[in-house]
Amino acid sequence: MTHAYGSWRRAAGAARLLGPEGEVAPTVFAEMSALATATGAINLGQGYPDEDTPDEVRGAALEAISSGQNQYAPGRGTADLLDAVAHHQRRFYDLDWDPATEIIATAGATEALAAALLALLDGPDDEVVVFEPFYDAYAALIGLAGARLVPVPLTWPDFQPDLDELSAAVTDRTRVILVNDPHNPTGTVFSPAMKSRIVELAERHDAVIVTDEVYEHLVFEQPHLPIAALPGAARRTVSISSGGKTFRATGWKIGWITAPADLVTAVLAVKQYLTYANGTPFQPAIARGLVSGDGFFERIAADMRHKASVLGAGLAAAGFEVSSPDATYFTVADAAALGFDDAAEFCRELPRLAGVIAVPLTAFVTAAHHDDYRSLVRFAACKRLDVLEEAASRLAEIER
Repeated sequence: MTHAYGSWRRAAGAARLLGPEGEVAPTVFAEMSALATATGAINLGQGYPDEDTPDEVRGAALEAISSGQNQYAPGRGTADLLDAVAHHQRRFYDLDWDPATEIIATAGATEALAAALLALLDGPDDEVVVFEPFYDAYAALIGLAGARLVPVPLTWPDFQPDLDELSAAVTDRTRVILVNDPHNPTGTVFSPAMKSRIVELAERHDAVIVTDEVYEHLVFEQPHLPIAALPGAARRTVSISSGGKTFRATGWKIGWITAPADLVTAVLAVKQYLTYANGTPFQPAIARGLVSGDGFFERIAADMRHKASVLGAGLAAAGFEVSSPDATYFTVADAAALGFDDAAEFCRELPRLAGVIAVPLTAFVTAAHHDDYRSLVRFAACKRLDVLEEAASRLAEIER
């Protein structure tokens, strides 16, 4: 019997996983991945690569294991990872962070988000402004913290927010503006004007900006511009990233936070009672990856751009209306053009129709805005080219 009390109900309810009788439903990723296994369909639903971690990074993990780095890491993270993150931030963004006081390692970006939100929020009077659709963990973590999620919609097909709606959403009750840029699930990159408005609003209302930047090196055209690099932003920004997407090592769960020392101290006070430390031999391996040459980072962005174009062309040929992504693993398409106005039902039928798995964008939105995204579907392009080409061929066979 599931206990009727506890903060788990806030988390599950906020994530829209709590049924009318108190039962907990699986996430859409669990449901669709199980459907892929049961049907043998090509899984373009969950965003994990089917190609392995680069040899040098994988070799560094093996080297660390062989040399005995298998016990608890320091709670803040290993010195080589903290130094590598500091070097990375200077190299790419001209941001200077002290590895001893302004950087901590985390169990992936999700733990970093959990620790940051739990540290910075203090109950139902606190609000978190979030751009919708949003990574599903955001709602659950805000619910766990007992705070209120305030969505700002991103509209099809370019998924940029209305600046007036953003300004109206941020008030003196706003404790955190949570920004995912580059953005999952839409693949958009927020404009410089929008990022500047976020900084301006955070300053006006004394809010903290928490950024999720795990796709920072998978931007297709212009280099990533972190909010912390904008004038006046660094002192009130908690920046989060990880090595999982950049180095195709999603199972290693090595993330990090960079922020001013007072904010890092607040987050660390919570984080040390979550995992304390994790992934000791994987931390120096990700550190090795972070100091890779420019060619590595250029190649992974170009590779992902090409894969997104292959997937997008296949979806367009199959009859979908397609939103061309600016970054990330993901492409959003409208199934209404194929005669399907319910993306959730369409995704459950897609294995039978085409032998492909995708996820409905409605899994990433609040109930109040469900209908605004009703027919939109997210596909993941982080697969081998031959897999994407086969998926495109299968999707072209959908009868309209």
